[in-house]
Amino acid sequence: MSPNPLNDLGSSLGDYLREQRQSARLSLRQLSELAGVSNPYLSQIERGLKRPSAEILQQLAKGLQVSAESLYVKAGILDEEAVTERPRNDVRRAIADDPALSARQKATLLDVYDSFVGDRDPKSSTRTTSKPSTKTTKKNPTTSQQPTGR
Repeated sequence: MSPNPLNDLGSSLGDYLREQRQSARLSLRQLSELAGVSNPYLSQIERGLKRPSAEILQQLAKGLQVSAESLYVKAGILDEEAVTERPRNDVRRAIADDPALSARQKATLLDVYDSFVGDRDPKSSTRTTSKPSTKTTKKNPTTSQQPTGR
């Protein structure tokens, strides 16, 4: 009898889920409670006996605090190339286009973002070149507390 490729997907997903759960130091029961999935069903998923729906994978992703996309790829629901080919400019564009952010806030967010992922494509940067404000908005923690009324 030839091996069933669906079983390979299930065990691959199950192994991945188990690794993620164990690295988060969660028991099956704890994850099942966090994700709202029954303990026996979660066990069957991890053993490759059941193939979860996208909705269940999303719940598991929330419980594990991982991206649902990574679980969709492992389950064969989403093509890995579709996930990795997403333009890196999306975050930069979203920051630049947000009207609620000042120029200084945009520049700061972009600096933080670049410190995590690196500025791999300097041509695509949408940083503003405006001069940051010299006015500081930091509050002294001891003076910003409200009186307790005692």
